[in-house]
Amino acid sequence: MSVSYRQPGVVLTDRRFTVPLDHEDPTGETIELYAREAVASDKADQEDLPWLVYLQGGPGFGANRFVGRQAWLDRALDEYRVLLLDQRGTGHSTPLTRQTLPLRGGPAEQADHLTHFRADSIVRDCETIRPSLTGGAPWTVLGQSFGGFCTVNYLSTAPEGLRAALVTGGLPSLDAHADDVYRAAYPRIERKVAAHYARYPQDVERARRIAEHLLCHEPVLPGGYRLTAEAFQSLGIMLGGSDGSHRLHFLLENAFVRTPQGHELSDAFQEEVQNLLSYAGHPLYALVHEACYGQDARPTAWSAERVRAEFPQFDAAKTIAGDGPLLFTGESIHPWMFDCDPALRPLRDTAELLAARTDWQPLYDPARLAANEVPVAAAVYHDDMYVDATHSLQTARSIRGLRTWVTDEFEHDGVRVGGPRVLDRLIALTRDEA
Repeated sequence: MSVSYRQPGVVLTDRRFTVPLDHEDPTGETIELYAREAVASDKADQEDLPWLVYLQGGPGFGANRFVGRQAWLDRALDEYRVLLLDQRGTGHSTPLTRQTLPLRGGPAEQADHLTHFRADSIVRDCETIRPSLTGGAPWTVLGQSFGGFCTVNYLSTAPEGLRAALVTGGLPSLDAHADDVYRAAYPRIERKVAAHYARYPQDVERARRIAEHLLCHEPVLPGGYRLTAEAFQSLGIMLGGSDGSHRLHFLLENAFVRTPQGHELSDAFQEEVQNLLSYAGHPLYALVHEACYGQDARPTAWSAERVRAEFPQFDAAKTIAGDGPLLFTGESIHPWMFDCDPALRPLRDTAELLAARTDWQPLYDPARLAANEVPVAAAVYHDDMYVDATHSLQTARSIRGLRTWVTDEFEHDGVRVGGPRVLDRLIALTRDEA
């Protein structure tokens, strides 16, 4: 039963769907999907509005919870009925966490279960629910980051379901192993850190001081997170967003307070770091992040951790022993996270089994992409910290008719920061192509 309600300028409807857990076994076990339909208040009665389905970045995050006509949604509602889909395993769509995964059994059963939560299954979910919403008509997909990975899978496997495809910061390499992804990522991360220190040179000493303290103490934060120097370095994930450098600076400047026992990490700093580092709200991100790149018999095998060893300048202990600046890291998952984070600790064995898995199926079809007939436009951010621009442009050249907009005006969160303008540009590009 769907329920509708209103926010300023928008009519929202909660929708729930039942889909197969394994689309290769359509009569087997099912799971529930949740999505929120949004339509402009003055268009709510227009039955012929085209649909746009939004595929969130991640993996592991539910769709945006907008209030009214925020960000890109404002532009989308000018002409679309929008479906904000919680991808399977996220939000209200049969969420997977340390609390719910034990319902599947032990680590082996959990790891097997998680193989059904990649881009290919998400796309088949979309195709399963599309006829009930559109009457069978194709719809437009907007894929942000990992949602762009899903969109390229959509173009590879079910292009007949698409009227147009829009991608923001999310054109994946069609054939790169996770090792290739991270070998390209660490130099980009180093550039972002250098740019941060150029903007805030006082943070060089602040970051070194915090790391030195953590190498000696490793405090347990209020929520149970064990804060190591490596965990502190992972706050560099903030540097991929438009305001991330400024937020990191403000965090570092309030790290220490003077107490009767000497200088200690402040309660305010610890509380904020706990919120930034915890995966309690999106554990699926940590579990299947590297699995998103698996496409053959090679295991991902904790790729980000292994490749990091090829870049010794990221070693906090060596940095503190010398006189160089501490390098933060970016969007990468490491085995130690499953020791530090109480939301992940019970899932360590499950994560190990996924990292060792060798039966990944291909996610993209280069031949079908080369013959693509769906209008496609993609925003490629010039020095995106999360998705390599070189990989993205190689893929863009492999998809027939794809129009790119390469820009250094935005970081990875351009669709959030400049949403209406970004979306308007991509829609125009698809119409030019059509």
